[in-house]
Amino acid sequence: MSIAFVREREGGEAFEDLPDRPISPHPNFVTPAGLAQIEAEVKRLQAEAAKLTPEDKADNARVSRDLRYWTARMNSAQLVEKVAGDTVHFGSTVSIEREDGTRQTFHIVGEDEADPNKGSLSYVAPLARALTGKSVGDVVEVNGHEAEILEIR
Repeated sequence: MSIAFVREREGGEAFEDLPDRPISPHPNFVTPAGLAQIEAEVKRLQAEAAKLTPEDKADNARVSRDLRYWTARMNSAQLVEKVAGDTVHFGSTVSIEREDGTRQTFHIVGEDEADPNKGSLSYVAPLARALTGKSVGDVVEVNGHEAEILEIR
């Protein structure tokens, strides 16, 4: 372990001091499912913290850091309910067809709930930004590649 993350506490006892997880400068928009995920993570970490002993220095540091992050995200969350409309927006599920004929469907969500491998895309991702405000049939360009919007739900 790097000595950079070990400090002495009063009394000479060493403890782990992990740097805080960075918090995005973007508004913390969340879907109802995203807010539920954040709340569940805070509860899980609180339960984990309650089981730790002072001797579990590394685990205490990790849980404390993660709890600070998720509590901050929960406190700054801005719930966005389903918005009706014919254009792509936060919370939309969008199907696109790429130049090579590949079809993909993405749900546009908050940063903490995004997982492109599972079909959810952060609203600040380049593709989500390009799609936002567009309609079925519109073509968007991201990273030099085009994609046509096939469906918006």
